[in-house]
Amino acid sequence: MALWRIRATVDDRPGYLSVLTASLALRSVNILAVQVHTTEAGAVDDFLVDAPDSMSEAELLAAIAKGRGRDAYVSRAEAQGLVDQPTRALALAGRLVHESDALGEALVALLDATEVRWRPEPLAGRPGYEAARMTLADPAGGSFEVLRRLPAFTPAEYARAQALVELSGSMLRRQDEQITLLLPDGAELVIRAATSHDLDAVRGLHERCSAASLQRRYLGGGAPGEARLARLLEPTGTGRTLIALAGERVVAMGNLLAEGDLAEVAMLVEDDWQRRGIGTALLRRLLAHAERAQIAALLAHTAADNVAMLRTLRRLGAGTADRDGAMATVTLPVPGARPVGEETPATF
Repeated sequence: MALWRIRATVDDRPGYLSVLTASLALRSVNILAVQVHTTEAGAVDDFLVDAPDSMSEAELLAAIAKGRGRDAYVSRAEAQGLVDQPTRALALAGRLVHESDALGEALVALLDATEVRWRPEPLAGRPGYEAARMTLADPAGGSFEVLRRLPAFTPAEYARAQALVELSGSMLRRQDEQITLLLPDGAELVIRAATSHDLDAVRGLHERCSAASLQRRYLGGGAPGEARLARLLEPTGTGRTLIALAGERVVAMGNLLAEGDLAEVAMLVEDDWQRRGIGTALLRRLLAHAERAQIAALLAHTAADNVAMLRTLRRLGAGTADRDGAMATVTLPVPGARPVGEETPATF
């Protein structure tokens, strides 16, 4: 038996796929995997089949035509073709998580492309695809031209390629946001965006912090539970959480929780790492993120006797704190942002 890849268009009507599969079965062709791509011209069926060794390409094309398949394409397949398309796409996505600059190679593997050309100039128009050509923006700059003579590209393949492009862009942005912070005493920390995978390490940060530090961060509420901590690591909307790492150990966390034009900001720094400029570094980067997200101002709720936090906020441009008993609320305007409540002019 021999492995073949078959692609053919059939009318998107009840029973037409079964006519094609029956025609193949009558010639002892065993279907190992099938995908259906919806297009305006009909349903494009993609098969991986096991056919008798004696069957020729012409005989296979005849069986497809007999089964009412049109615009058929057949080619010999290798054993790696036994991996189904969703599994292949997930494997390539996993590779991009670790190698975000491997997008071109991933597109070749995903699309079985004949050639992928990279150009330094951005796309002249919008990304898109034709029968034998697909154009995609490169998140790192420039653009890709993906070529494949046969079979013709389908909307489903274009959507998969765009998903890989978006994943690569997301990973590149995450890498860009990672910096190495050199402290005045010579110690080095890495600051980056937090993810759900940091849950155990951030829980360790809370376990090492003193009750006083936790009280200043959570205003007397104590350490958060598992569910709340998970939400803090990946806040919704334009929110952002940054962590500072000494090796694999998380020693500080900064949270920006956004709602509308405003966002609440808060810091937690492990006791042994306090008063070394880490909180200021986190706050500066959260302030830069707020500017990109067009947030108007940051609010910090802190204890009125938290002199270090109040001094840091004033240094970054905050006004006078509003006192409410033992609590203080400080507003920190975001540079370049429109005033709170001011509407963005409509464009047409």
